[in-house]
Amino acid sequence: MKNSLEVYSNGLYYENPFILASAPPTASFEQIDMAFKLGWAGAVTKTISMEDVESSNVTPRFAVIKNKNIIESFENIEMLSEKKFDYWLNSISKLKQKHPSKILIASIMGAKGTESWSNVARQVCQAGADAVELNFSCPNGVAKQGLGLAIGQNKEAISLITKEVKNNVSIPVIVKLTPNVAGITEFAIASINSGADGLCAINTVLGLIGIDIDTFIPKPNVNGYTAFGGISGKSVKPIGLRCTAEIGLALQNISKNGNSISIHAVGGISNWVDTVEYIAVGADVVQICTEVMISGFGIIDKLKLGLSDYLKRKEFSSLKEIKGIALNRITTHDKLDRNYKVTASINYERCKNCGTCIKICNNSGGDAIYYDNNTLLINKLKCTGCSLCNYTCPNNALFMSAN
Repeated sequence: MKNSLEVYSNGLYYENPFILASAPPTASFEQIDMAFKLGWAGAVTKTISMEDVESSNVTPRFAVIKNKNIIESFENIEMLSEKKFDYWLNSISKLKQKHPSKILIASIMGAKGTESWSNVARQVCQAGADAVELNFSCPNGVAKQGLGLAIGQNKEAISLITKEVKNNVSIPVIVKLTPNVAGITEFAIASINSGADGLCAINTVLGLIGIDIDTFIPKPNVNGYTAFGGISGKSVKPIGLRCTAEIGLALQNISKNGNSISIHAVGGISNWVDTVEYIAVGADVVQICTEVMISGFGIIDKLKLGLSDYLKRKEFSSLKEIKGIALNRITTHDKLDRNYKVTASINYERCKNCGTCIKICNNSGGDAIYYDNNTLLINKLKCTGCSLCNYTCPNNALFMSAN
């Protein structure tokens, strides 16, 4: 059965849903050029600004949390592109000449006020960018200047700048939102009401990744000090997925001039399965950063192959059939079915009598699993149906079944 990875969004054609997020992998012409050659459908430049925005990096600026040599969490305190504005105008022009079928989005940041933003936007538009992404979400450094995260937490500022940029460019305007707010939906709606054609969610989650317990210096250690930074990687996927779903639910009945508003999903995407999940809650395309930094641009082959095989196996002809498919399964906690009951059961062929489940159940207040003559049993009347034993059994011998 024929299937297609192509995406049409905001009048732009993406050959597949995979684009590089604005980050270290898009810090230069050479990197984006290489990514396009390898098969990425698009890229968002590292954030472009003029000299009126203060941006200088420190070393080191990355730190990680590892689990068995797998990086689960990644923190960065990196700032905007260190390359000159003219460099980016020239690079955008050259990249579009060399790769006319690829989508090149310019991530931009202006100084305080709207004039600087519109000036940057006009020039990247004239250089050939297919869209602009307004960085209202960077948590590092620029927030102290009233930019980045500081704008993303201020609906009035979002509205003023978005309207100004939209009035000065002829290409789609995408607003990159921060997860560091009480509720992302109201900021998404403010962006749309101000003219945004699309939303990008999320940027990094503000955090502190760890402390060196020998020196008591927080990480990353910049000559004995650190600053709160942006957390990304696998650990933030549940946050990104939740924010995307909230936006997807809010935008179900909203359209702009007959065109649906695009959602660029970001956050912990490392494989094609993550991609399907994000599309299922409303994403049009996905932006990837941390996994590229860890594994390289070449992951695009596995991403495309895995997604294509999935569509074929599920007999979907296009990604449009998946978009938003899971949203109608998300409700409020008070509406969940209290009459639906599950309890734990044992697959004795897999069970090794290790006793892990007994400890877990007792420690979490269930006390429903026990031994009788060296046989593992479950007291169905005591089982609360929490499912913790199912996830912690080292032999996958426990499963949940409906009563």
